[in-house]
Amino acid sequence: MARPHPGDRYSGVSILLHWLMLLLIVAVYAAIEFREFFPKGSEPREALKLWHFMLGLSVLGLVWLRIAARLMWRSPRSSLGEPAWRHAVATATHLALYVFMIGMPVAGWLILSAEGEPIPFFGLELPALVGTNDQLADQVEGIHELGGTIGYWLVGLHAAASLFHQYILRDRTFARMIPIGA
Repeated sequence: MARPHPGDRYSGVSILLHWLMLLLIVAVYAAIEFREFFPKGSEPREALKLWHFMLGLSVLGLVWLRIAARLMWRSPRSSLGEPAWRHAVATATHLALYVFMIGMPVAGWLILSAEGEPIPFFGLELPALVGTNDQLADQVEGIHELGGTIGYWLVGLHAAASLFHQYILRDRTFARMIPIGA
């Protein structure tokens, strides 16, 4: 059963996990994008790919904590008088972000597994999800790349919506998730 928390803000745990997840997602994207500045097979390029894998798997681990926090502590109520369509769009976007935060790391894990590559995780090697299968690796890689592009747009839409609430609607939606009390 979800426990209420004081005021109209998200719980401290939810706020911490939200911003930590944002930092991780930015780092995952940065690692895979910055690798392009280095020649194929070079040590910096391989290191950035390794960080992309490990940070992506960290997103997969933390998303389950976010889901648990969301179940333990209720989300603050939506702005009073918010139109149903806007609430529906927000709900769909949040659901899509959760699918993204679970689906992308799982797809990356599947790619490495199907390529017969090790699945590194901060000194550990995770088990393969499937056996070697080049065709599956290629298919999932295409989906993973498309998912990355969609993820850019989802994160951007989420950020734009928070700024819309802050500066156009001037409601407390953005303030409910900032780390310091507002």
